[in-house]
Amino acid sequence: MRSTAAPYAAMVMDARTGEVLHSRNADTQLHPASLTKMMTLYVAFQAIERGEITLDTPVRISRLAASEPPSKLGLRSGQTIRLRFLLRAAAVKSANDAATAIGEAISGSEEAFATRMNRTARAMGMRNTNFRNAHGLTQSGHLSTARDMSVLGRHVIYDFPQYYNLFSRRSADAGIATVRHTNRRWLDSYAGGDGIKTGYTRAAGFNLVASAQRGQERVIATVFGGSSTSARNARITELMDMGFNRAPSRATIRRPNPPAAMLTSSNSRGQVNPGKIVRVSGLINRSIRPSARPTAAPVQEEVLVANADTDAINAAIADSVNAALAEALGVADPAPTQVATAIPPTVTPAPRPATETLVAALAPQTTVADTGPEVVTRISTSGGRHWGVNVGRYNTRYDAERVLLRVALNEMSTLDGALRRVVQRSGGFDANFMGLSREGADLACRRLQARGTTCFMIGSDS
Repeated sequence: MRSTAAPYAAMVMDARTGEVLHSRNADTQLHPASLTKMMTLYVAFQAIERGEITLDTPVRISRLAASEPPSKLGLRSGQTIRLRFLLRAAAVKSANDAATAIGEAISGSEEAFATRMNRTARAMGMRNTNFRNAHGLTQSGHLSTARDMSVLGRHVIYDFPQYYNLFSRRSADAGIATVRHTNRRWLDSYAGGDGIKTGYTRAAGFNLVASAQRGQERVIATVFGGSSTSARNARITELMDMGFNRAPSRATIRRPNPPAAMLTSSNSRGQVNPGKIVRVSGLINRSIRPSARPTAAPVQEEVLVANADTDAINAAIADSVNAALAEALGVADPAPTQVATAIPPTVTPAPRPATETLVAALAPQTTVADTGPEVVTRISTSGGRHWGVNVGRYNTRYDAERVLLRVALNEMSTLDGALRRVVQRSGGFDANFMGLSREGADLACRRLQARGTTCFMIGSDS
C-alpha cells in the first residue's frame, strides 16, 4: 500500500537524556494516525496504577466502539471482554474498536477520554498536540508533531516499564482472537528494536515511533509521512543508525517526570463531565493492592483464653512474638525459624493469680496458671504506623532501591523514619516506604505527587 504524498517530519532522540540528535519539521502539526494509541494506552496504564480500573475489569462494548472501522479486533456491541485483552489488541494490532472501548471504560465517553488525553499531554510538555479520539482516525483538529510523539514515546518507556513489553510482542492473545504485531518486520530486522507504535491513514501517510536499545544506549526515532511501509521502515532504520552513531556510549539516565493522573469527574447521576478535571490526592478510593487486614488497636488487644493449657499458651506466646518481630523488623509472615531464638523451647507451669496478664514479649521464661481462665495481652509495637506508600514498580531491584534512596533524600521531612522496602512481584519490583501512619502516608503522597512523583498509599500487608 502506498500513500499520496503526506508532509514529512522526523525526530531522533537519545531516550536516556531526552537530547535531540536530529529533527526535521519536528514541530509541524500533522495527523498522527494510530500513534495516538500510545496516549490511549498510557492513560490506561495510569488508570490501572491509580486503582481506577484493573486488568481484569470486564468492559462492555458500546455500539460506537463496535462500529469503528479497521483495523479492529472484531468486537460486538453488548459483549464484555477483559481490559487486558483490549490493551493487547490496541498495542499489538492497533485495533480501533479496542481503543474506543478502553477510553469509554475509563472516562465514560470518547469525548471525556479525549479531554483526559489532552490534559495528560499538556502535563508532559506536548505543546502542539490535540486529541479528539482514542484511536487516531482522521478527524478535524486531531493533530500532533514528531517532537511531541517522541516525548510521549519516552514517557511510555520510562513511566511504565512493566507494560512496555506489550509493544514488542510479535503476537498476543486478545481474548477472542490472536493478534499479530503491525510492525513485526522492522522489529525482526533491526537489532535491539523493541517498539513502539505504527500509524497509517491517507491523510497521515505511514507513521512510526520506534525505539531500540543496544548496550547502555537507547534511541527513539519518529517518522511522519512515509510513502509506504517499506519506505517508512527504511527511513526509520537510517534514523536509528544515525542516532546510535551520534549518541554518547555512556550517559546518565534522566527519567522524565511522570504527569499526575487527571481524573474526569462525574455528576450526581454518575454521568461524566468532560469539562472538569480533578487532580488526584494522595488518598485513593480503590487500591490495586489487597486491602489491609484488620490490625490491633494502638494500645492493646485482649483475648480471653478459657481452659488454658501449656501447649495452647505456648502457641499464643509464639504467635504474639512472631507478630511483634514482624512489625518491628518489617518481615511479612515470618517463618518459625525467624523467631526460634526468641522464646525458650519449653514453658514451665507455675501457679499465678488468675487475673495477672501475660505479656507477649521476648522474656527468657514465662509461667502460666494451671487452672481458671487467663487473659493474654498482645501489645502492638507499631504505634498505629501500619501504612506505607508505593513510588513505582521497576524492572530490577537495583532500579527500585535507587528510586527509594532518591525519594527519601528529596522528601526527608515526611519520610523520616520510614522503612525502605523492595517487594518482588510478578511484574517487577515494587518500591515501598513502610511504617507510616495513615496521615503520614497521605501527606507523603500528596507532597510527592506535587513534585511529579507517582505515589499511592498501601496497607501494611500489601
